[in-house]
Amino acid sequence: MKYKNIREEELKNKVGADWFKSFDTTEILGNIDFTVFPKQDNLFGRTPLLWAEAKTGDFGIAAMFVQLILTIGKARTFDKTLPPAFLGAFDFKKIAFVDYVNIQDIFYLNDFNWNVTPSKHDTKEFQLIKERIESTLKRNTYVFDYEKDEKELQTFIKNNVANATTKSKIRIDKNNFIPIYLRWIESVKPIIDVNWDELKKANIFDSDFYLADIFVDDKDTQDIEDDLSIRDNLFVVFQNQGYTIAKENLNQMFDATINIREKNAYLQFWKLYKRPPIAAFQDYIIERRDLLVPQDIRERKGAFFTPRIWVELSQKYLRDYLGEDWQDEYYIWDCAAGTGNLLAGLTNKYNIYASTLDQADINVMHERIDHGANLLKAHVFQFDFLNDDFSKLPQSLQDIIGDEAKRKKLVIYINPPYAEAASKGTVSNTGTNKTDVAVTTKVYEKYKSKIGIGGRELFVQFLTRINAEIPNTVLAEFSTLKILQAPNFSDFRSFFRAKLENLFVVPADSFDNVKGKFPIGFFIWNNDIKEDFKEIKSDIYNSKGDFIGNKRFLNTSIFKSINDWIITTRNKVNEINIGFMSAKGNDFQNANFIFIINDKNQLPHPRGTWVTDKNIIEISVYISVRHCIQATWLNDRDQFTYPNNDWKYDTEFQSDCLTFCLFDNSNNISSSFGINHWIPFSEQEVDAKNRFESHFMTDFMNGKLSIENDATLFEAPQNQALKRVFSEDATAVFDAGRALWKYYHSQTGVNVNASLYDIREHFQGRNDKGRMNAKSDDATYMARIGLLRNKLAILADTIKPKVYAYGFLKD
Repeated sequence: MKYKNIREEELKNKVGADWFKSFDTTEILGNIDFTVFPKQDNLFGRTPLLWAEAKTGDFGIAAMFVQLILTIGKARTFDKTLPPAFLGAFDFKKIAFVDYVNIQDIFYLNDFNWNVTPSKHDTKEFQLIKERIESTLKRNTYVFDYEKDEKELQTFIKNNVANATTKSKIRIDKNNFIPIYLRWIESVKPIIDVNWDELKKANIFDSDFYLADIFVDDKDTQDIEDDLSIRDNLFVVFQNQGYTIAKENLNQMFDATINIREKNAYLQFWKLYKRPPIAAFQDYIIERRDLLVPQDIRERKGAFFTPRIWVELSQKYLRDYLGEDWQDEYYIWDCAAGTGNLLAGLTNKYNIYASTLDQADINVMHERIDHGANLLKAHVFQFDFLNDDFSKLPQSLQDIIGDEAKRKKLVIYINPPYAEAASKGTVSNTGTNKTDVAVTTKVYEKYKSKIGIGGRELFVQFLTRINAEIPNTVLAEFSTLKILQAPNFSDFRSFFRAKLENLFVVPADSFDNVKGKFPIGFFIWNNDIKEDFKEIKSDIYNSKGDFIGNKRFLNTSIFKSINDWIITTRNKVNEINIGFMSAKGNDFQNANFIFIINDKNQLPHPRGTWVTDKNIIEISVYISVRHCIQATWLNDRDQFTYPNNDWKYDTEFQSDCLTFCLFDNSNNISSSFGINHWIPFSEQEVDAKNRFESHFMTDFMNGKLSIENDATLFEAPQNQALKRVFSEDATAVFDAGRALWKYYHSQTGVNVNASLYDIREHFQGRNDKGRMNAKSDDATYMARIGLLRNKLAILADTIKPKVYAYGFLKD
């Protein structure tokens, strides 16, 4: 064999030298094994000729191509550079080529999980791609044995691969019209003088302007005079050195001509490309314009991938609830179907309906039906669930909805789109409110006064319409647990009255396109029974599909929140501010916003309360309760509530919390922003080189300060000081902290008034972005801060049971 018993890198080098020596095979492109480029740049840059997968053994051609496809799809390489003329795969014996155009469609599936390891050939995703492309490969792949087909291989490379280097301008074809569009967004879209938000409301997108641009000739003349099918399918046309809206019902809403602000920049961009597209591909580009719709728009319209593992599990739960023959006894409607992956595994196509917003997704489902998908074309239809009237539904489905007996046999089975008007980015001032995402639908307008702020999320609008307008049905849906727990959804919970029959939860990041550590649940609601949600025992699965236990989820909106409690500690007589506590939200997902600083003015939009000499115990309890239990994907939405009074009588608990608050990383007090009142030691204890500016904390702990509070809080008469007594675990924390402070004060040139935050900053330093480093090169410091963290974790374990016992969390 020509290349037997050599390593992969050597194989790639030899293939490059033996077969592609007239080309550049040295460029590294992401995780793609092997690339071929022309050696010389032309006026407009280089066009890739080949991307290939390399294997050292004797591999099947299909398996190699699948791994290459998964590698490209995972990194979305085609979004970052123009794709090649060919994809390839080779091992020690053979090399194969396939035209990229024959594979391209697979990269734009909007219900496929690309977040898998390409080299793992036993995944479901690997098998799905293999099944989808095997027939294409059999028809369109060129396979050459290095030894037996030597001359044929040389001829193929010369006549096919090399030909791509002869063009002076890049022709627009099936391979590159999408990457060119992405470059167009960066270069041309910003110089078009139009209000894109207004256009979007009219369902005119930037892609419509791009199509108008590519269907002109090099003289900027719209090149569609002889092709009525293309002209009729353009929503925007290019004329008079600008654009005109071609939709008859919209052309009066916008200026007659939409101008280009920087004509020279526009011309420079289009010098790179030969327009119009190659004639053979023009119809294809028009037909697949859906591929140009921005990813965020596709996601808003329901293009979320439901992993097969959760599809199968959800159908098992439906079978357990409705009975073994449920598919024959019930109708099923997925009204947010995307391309229908949630319906995979269902057997009775005569009882299944699927609708979605995008006609392009309908086309994909119809294509799947042509290739054996178990659906009826008449039951797969375009329908905008949040805007369209039910009169647009197929008559057979209207008959089901209109008949109460049949309606009770209708299962609405959905993974609805998830989009909202605000995100964590807006909370942390790193994003903007998406006010146009979910507040423009007819459903929102109709029900907004009843469902409150929670109605600003699309999935809630789906649930609202189903509950209100298709009563008596079974609703089986994937969504977050906000609808059960979040305070912003209390109005929705009052409106949405149905019996929650069953629930399982899984990690959100097991879903494609979903980031973050929080639970997604599969809910089975009985809309025929009207009741308020109070609580449910849910099954829990890890990302591999293993059952790992149960958890009780409560409607905690019937309780006051922990923030309702902490605000009662404000405005005491003669109080003195010693810090400010940031406090946002009542759940674990907001843990990063719970911390103590010197002054509220350090925050751009401060929310919280002052820490004073009169409420320091309550603040310490609050900080400890919010941080002693680690946030996980499972407890992310759990709500902290108003405590009972028992904590007031537990002075050991109070002292434990004070200790935790003093030494936890959430204490960001710094002497850089004012006097540090939080030094927990005397000068003598830490061998300080000078006197501290403040002795507040040691005076407070030693009972030298008068306090004004409930007698029950300290079990002492009002205005009488109380010396704090610390538990064994708290004392261990102080001992570790004292060793750290003492080591800091042994250094030269230190700040005598340093806080814990200052000490960490001193040893750990900051990176080039201004963020504190995670560790220090000083081994002694790392040992002492490590011991402190260890003792603090033990103390946290001591506090945890009392968080539940005193009602801060409901178990």
